[in-house]
Amino acid sequence: MAKKEKIKKTPKEKAKKAGKILLIILLVIALIAAAFAVVNAVIVKSERSFVDKVKTVSYESQLVPEADADGNYTFTADRDFKIIQLTDVHIGSGFMSGKKDTMALNAVAAMVTAEKPDLVVVTGDVAYPVPFQSGTFNNKPGAVTFAELMENLGVYWCVVFGNHDTEAYSYFSREDIGKLYSDKEKYPHCLFSMGDEAVDGVGNYIINVKTSAGKITQSLFMFDSHSYTDNDYFGIMWKYDAIHKNQIEWYKKSLEKLTAENKGETPKSLAFFHIPPLEMRDAYYEYRDAGFKDTENVKYIYGKANEPGDVVVYSSAKNNGLIDAFLESKSTQGVFFGHDHVNNISLDYKGLKLTYGYSVDYLAYSGIYKFGLQRGCTVINTKPDGSVEYHGENYYQDKYSPVQEKESVELKTEWGADSDGALNPFANDGEEQE
Repeated sequence: MAKKEKIKKTPKEKAKKAGKILLIILLVIALIAAAFAVVNAVIVKSERSFVDKVKTVSYESQLVPEADADGNYTFTADRDFKIIQLTDVHIGSGFMSGKKDTMALNAVAAMVTAEKPDLVVVTGDVAYPVPFQSGTFNNKPGAVTFAELMENLGVYWCVVFGNHDTEAYSYFSREDIGKLYSDKEKYPHCLFSMGDEAVDGVGNYIINVKTSAGKITQSLFMFDSHSYTDNDYFGIMWKYDAIHKNQIEWYKKSLEKLTAENKGETPKSLAFFHIPPLEMRDAYYEYRDAGFKDTENVKYIYGKANEPGDVVVYSSAKNNGLIDAFLESKSTQGVFFGHDHVNNISLDYKGLKLTYGYSVDYLAYSGIYKFGLQRGCTVINTKPDGSVEYHGENYYQDKYSPVQEKESVELKTEWGADSDGALNPFANDGEEQE
């Protein structure tokens, strides 16, 4: 029997078959993407439904800021000015994060409502568009949901960018999200400013507090500490950026201008950004290597550093001179940041207070939603004489009454730092750090 000869396809027929296969693949991808989009839209709708339940904070006399020609805002207060620092809220707004997002929104609403601050400062990572944890690349819905929450609360607030707010693979850039926050018609309580285009980063700006006589009692400097560096585009090697030299020059020039406005008296100031400075790592290591005892340069104030492993402080390896500029200015008294979610330690470094804020995160660290010692806010009170008092507050206290019932957690971190039954970890005498 003769062997049947195989009919060879012409190049045109091969191309046609390949085209059909490619079309099928593209259709499958499109269907999957559409399915994810539908599910994510349902999650976002659910989060916005929660936000709609939040009531406006009741103030006896709420301070209302005014904007100057540079777009910076000023509060007038002859009393203590109360700031709440929140950090690392991590709203995913994707199909994998809906429940945890609502927990985070619930916590923020409860703490802000109870504390009734004059200003909320969020030190980065409002959004968390990391797809293998949130289920989306879209970083806009998380930012919008948080902004709408703050507007429903009716509290003045501002934000600096963290590394996760705009990832390399995110749909929207820093400029895009910055413009969103700058929309005063939608978000009249948001005091975010894009900042000088000639200065690196998005969102380098100042908020001032003055007395009724016009004296500046506190200048709040907001910095963009950027994201990753040295070709670590996705942050998988933990190569974090630092505040750049022209941002430091902006700080110095701004301080000169504020001094002139303040009749030659340099105002006291505080700084807020996301990624801790290299000096925080240096200070903590010096304190740790001294057996968790004070040294000539470092004095313990409160809190714990619970990040696992030897690194503990995930700062940039770069040092462009920011902390030196703060020390030389005799103006900046304290620096507040986030980034490392289970560190809430505060140290005095050569007279400058370096402080981790409590994180809110329920999503980014694996299993962190089960633990509660690290979750809360930092309360900062600036005085009319320019002095500052601050402390941390744990979320799991009766005074914080959320919209929906609080989740059950263990009052310790995943890595074993127990609170010994206390709701605040600030009774630490140093020995517990080991």
